[in-house]
Amino acid sequence: MNKIDNFLNRITMYRLVLNYLIILLMVAVIYSVFDLLPYSPIALIVSILVLIWFSLLTEKVYSKVYNAQTNTESVYITALILVFLISPAQSINDIFFLMWVGILAEASKYILAINKKHIFNPAAIAIVLTSVAANQSASWWIGNMYMMPFVVIGGLLIVRKIRREEMVNTFIMTMVITTLIFSLFVHQDLLNQIKNITLYSSIWFLGFVMLTEPLTTPSTKILQMIYGGIVGFLMVPQLHFGAIYFSPELALVLGNVFVYIVSPKEKLILKLKEKVKLSEDIYDFVFDKPKSFTFSPGQYMEWTLGHNEVDSSGNRRYFTLVSSPTEDTIRIGIKFRQHVTSYKRTLLQMEPNSEIIASQLAGDFTLPKDKNRKLVFIAGGIGITPFRSILKYLIDSNEKRDIILLYCNKFIEEIVYTEIFNEAQKQLKIKTIYTLTNERSIPLAWEGKIGRINRQMIIDEIPDYRDRLYYISGPHAMVEGFKGTLQKLGIKNGQIIKDYFPGFV
Repeated sequence: MNKIDNFLNRITMYRLVLNYLIILLMVAVIYSVFDLLPYSPIALIVSILVLIWFSLLTEKVYSKVYNAQTNTESVYITALILVFLISPAQSINDIFFLMWVGILAEASKYILAINKKHIFNPAAIAIVLTSVAANQSASWWIGNMYMMPFVVIGGLLIVRKIRREEMVNTFIMTMVITTLIFSLFVHQDLLNQIKNITLYSSIWFLGFVMLTEPLTTPSTKILQMIYGGIVGFLMVPQLHFGAIYFSPELALVLGNVFVYIVSPKEKLILKLKEKVKLSEDIYDFVFDKPKSFTFSPGQYMEWTLGHNEVDSSGNRRYFTLVSSPTEDTIRIGIKFRQHVTSYKRTLLQMEPNSEIIASQLAGDFTLPKDKNRKLVFIAGGIGITPFRSILKYLIDSNEKRDIILLYCNKFIEEIVYTEIFNEAQKQLKIKTIYTLTNERSIPLAWEGKIGRINRQMIIDEIPDYRDRLYYISGPHAMVEGFKGTLQKLGIKNGQIIKDYFPGFV
């Protein structure tokens, strides 16, 4: 799994989804050549060209009208999703249908939006609208046994990348169990129902690709699981109200309404106030905070930066909010590695008043409600960012909690935010332990620990380690390594909270 995780950390979520859909299309074309699908390869190719062309055209028009940043990656993803939901064109009427679906999908991102945040999954709402207006609906032909292995294998990679296992599992289990219960009541063959669900069902594609769309996903795990359960229940084939039967796209659209109700509504256009160099390759980017914007310390947002010559990593990233809700600025801390992507290169070149878009406030890496709970914060490198937010909040609120911070770096120059941690030591009496792993570069005056955070260090520094709640933030391999160390010490999974850290590209 470490090799898989290392691969996933080198690619953005959006690029992973796009590559996955392209591979599915290639597989479908090959299958059609060998008559394993009831469509010709020409029909498939024509369908995708029509969808991409009209989707791109619509995106270009609306982005100019609304003066919004374009996101070509998103356009291609929506168009490719639609090609798997609608039967490939066999006539001129089919081509017109594809054209309007592509137009509606992209237009929905701008028209069916509140405060610049779109409400519905674009592909799903486009199909719902055309089924009502033109009495034409989706076939979901992707749900067949030949495509299913590729859908599942690639889909599992997407789910692992964005850490949505609980939501997708809840969705699948709810749909399967509810379908079987309904089948019992109407005396349907259960084995046949199981076969249909596993081999000929849209459940896999919808769950892995469409349900997980970040813009229409709740911000916390509990709400994500409720969302998955709602959509899973509404997808049951036997479920209907009068003459209205629920389709997969309608189930998803109704689930999107729930998401909008319970999720943060912010989509912020922020102007850079200043850049602060913290170390040789770590910078803080500081923006003025809108007065109405609120968040919990430890949460993250998606940051979209429009720029020319976008490379394969795209123009969107997730960054933790380093600032505290008590501050009048929004701050993000970013490490710039040797091989800089077009996104980070543009970010580093930003001047004061340059704009960036921040949206999708989310994250469960927040303080427990029980203020008496003893905590341990474990950070590796730039993974320190959520702890800066949390400790600054506790300082400003004068809220004392029993916290031990273990902060690991390779070099002493990489240690950042020490002024916050020093203040937290004085005011809140937290215990801070610094450790360096590159022994050759450690200065003689170093008073901290030497070496990686290991089992013995935890035992020595935290006598009551079995009673504490552990927060771990940093590179995925480091987080998993610390989790394993804690488990060997007898720490239960329920005592370990891991930060969502979707790669370093």
